[in-house]
Amino acid sequence: MDTPEKHELVAPICSNFHNTIEFIGRRWMGVVVYSLMDGPKRFHEISANIPGISDRLLTERLNELIKEGLATKTQLVSSTKSEYKLTPKGLALKEVIAAIHNWTDQCRTL
Repeated sequence: MDTPEKHELVAPICSNFHNTIEFIGRRWMGVVVYSLMDGPKRFHEISANIPGISDRLLTERLNELIKEGLATKTQLVSSTKSEYKLTPKGLALKEVIAAIHNWTDQCRTL
């Protein structure tokens, strides 16, 4: 009986999948998204939730999320402050982030 070649068992990786994995896998991106999962936050709140991230890198990641339509930045009324929140598209990552979180918990017990 012939066995299928290894490459026949796995579908080819499409560029959308690859680009998405690369985007989420950028340094600090996953934790920035995770920090916004429970609602809007101001910059300093996000920064406080992620020890070790620089302001420059946090700004870069937030701008990338905005550019991709995953987050918005809103100027607060009568204030110079603004807040960031995930869009419905960004909130759709909740299941993905939760699955990764659960997987890491399971790996600790193995």
